Amino acid sequence: MSTKSPEPEVPVRRVDRILAFTALGLAAASIICFFAIIIGTGVGMEQKDFGTGAWPLIAAIPYWGLPAAFVMIIALLIMSFIRKGRAASRP
Repeated sequence: MSTKSPEPEVPVRRVDRILAFTALGLAAASIICFFAIIIGTGVGMEQKDFGTGAWPLIAAIPYWGLPAAFVMIIALLIMSFIRKGRAASRP
């Protein structure tokens, strides 16, 4: 049996959803690319092979994507705390 919480419901804004799904997609792509590099190394690719083709892009996605996703999640948390604080202070 759950009881309804006394605090008001805070609606989820469009920018919050966009930020959340972008962070999730960027983190997932980074992890997939990370495993692609591990698999490529495991099957015997040499260091010089990673500098050609799509490999520089595949290597850049985890390098820039994971920190960007982390910053997006922190921004989302801060925005959520501010919005809930404002909703709680309203009569």
